[in-house]
Amino acid sequence: MLSILRWSRSLAPSRLPPPLSSLALPPRRRLAGGCLLWLALCAVQPVGAAHPDGVPPLRVIRFAAEDWPPFVGPDLPDSGLSGALLQAVYGRLGIQLQIEYFPWKRTMEFGLHHPRYAGFLAVWRTPEREQLCHFSSSIGNTQTVLAFLKSAPVKAAGLAGLNKLRIGTVAGYSNGEQFDAMRQRGELTVDEGVNDETNLRKLLKQRVGAIVVERHVLQHLLASRRFSRAEAARIGSIDTLFKERSVHVCFKRDEQGLAQQKAFNEAAREFDLGKIERAYWKDNARRVMAP
Repeated sequence: MLSILRWSRSLAPSRLPPPLSSLALPPRRRLAGGCLLWLALCAVQPVGAAHPDGVPPLRVIRFAAEDWPPFVGPDLPDSGLSGALLQAVYGRLGIQLQIEYFPWKRTMEFGLHHPRYAGFLAVWRTPEREQLCHFSSSIGNTQTVLAFLKSAPVKAAGLAGLNKLRIGTVAGYSNGEQFDAMRQRGELTVDEGVNDETNLRKLLKQRVGAIVVERHVLQHLLASRRFSRAEAARIGSIDTLFKERSVHVCFKRDEQGLAQQKAFNEAAREFDLGKIERAYWKDNARRVMAP
């Protein structure tokens, strides 16, 4: 059996959060929030033995994820934007967050079916996935772009203008309802890869005419040491073909998953997640530009 622990990345808060009973929830939500939290904690596992003075062990919740920087990844500050948002929420709830990393298809399989995990992230919301997930509130906003070589620019007013291109996508990703529907009808030619980095290399080698990729992910890849400045300079993109979409946590679609989703969303209302997101991107841009 695959050793799951070797993929793990623990996101323990730098200090223990206050007891659950002391959380400063507004009075009108305190009772409902407490009931939801009790149900959610039924699926949260304690970590370590109780302290001799009677303090209960810290509880932990685990999610499966694909390494998808800068949204989530083991080597990113706060494990990425989505990791930072989850840390804020679960720190508020007094729960330790752990994210463990796998390839995307295994991420979905473990997140949906393995008892170790409450779910998986970060995932776009689709009608098909509504049957599999209880979706959290937003844990980040994304903008999909079409990337191409500047030496072979793509000019299209809409997705229908891409019918003569071979387009790189990631297996298992949703690229929006319109793109996915056109692909299923055979109106688009798609070449599936295992991840965005692989697709970008295919593009640079001219094995595909364009790739579909999230804007921040593309920028992160091109600014990394995986690609040279000369390679980055060869890439252009169009950001008008796809709508902006939010990403979410997929909690398992069962009673416990519903309780965990409601507890998460209730706690998330206490934060200005948009402010956290803007601050993270500002800091991320500063890091990318640093020598």
